[in-house]
Amino acid sequence: MDLEIVTLAERPQPWDLFWDMETSWPEFMKHDPIGNSYYACLEEYFLECVLVALDDTGRIVAKAFSAPFQLPDGDLPDNGWDFALRNALLTRIWGEEPNAITAAEIAIEPALQGTGLSGVMLAALRDNAGRLGFAELLAPVRPNGKTDVHEPMAAYAFRTRDDGLPVDPWLRVHVRAGGVIDRVAPRSMVIPGTVEEWREWTGLPFDTTGPVEVPGALAPVMCDAEHGTATYVEPNVWIRHRTGA
Repeated sequence: MDLEIVTLAERPQPWDLFWDMETSWPEFMKHDPIGNSYYACLEEYFLECVLVALDDTGRIVAKAFSAPFQLPDGDLPDNGWDFALRNALLTRIWGEEPNAITAAEIAIEPALQGTGLSGVMLAALRDNAGRLGFAELLAPVRPNGKTDVHEPMAAYAFRTRDDGLPVDPWLRVHVRAGGVIDRVAPRSMVIPGTVEEWREWTGLPFDTTGPVEVPGALAPVMCDAEHGTATYVEPNVWIRHRTGA
């Protein structure tokens, strides 16, 4: 497929078309409050950091999101995705100079998944980070091949095939692209909700206190039926990509 990959700063898109591109995310993943704050501020703060892939008709078939942020010294943070996006917003609001950039999401039109386009968008996101002057692209990766919610991410993330590559397909894309697995972010995303909201998001009853296995989740959702709430804490995996900048 002949694609053109540009930033939103280079090629502004009608926002209804930009947001309407179909994705395969589970519904509950669309309700991270910190993530939604980032997406709400794209037009004001992050146009240079968001890429779109356009086919030969100009239709958006893939999107890749990133955001510069202030990273403190020490290990990459336990609250990976939420930390990076919250700090990206605060860095802009406070007028500070970012010293790192995070990959927030790569979304591929469902009909084109499995065609290698995710690797193309990852490379473009890394190159754009280098163009912006960052030596690394830091990615809190969601290993969406993980199906056993009870297996610790610390075990799953480092499982490999006979060829030495990760068993997880999305981690494998990152490693093939030159990324290096750094560490697990055990509470990378936190999605709270009422049991009514979780019922709407998943179609499950959420009527018993305790862990609930939700299709598409990487860990159990913890339900407190007596108090009418449920919370999902998702582990991700930090990967470092050198940009050459």
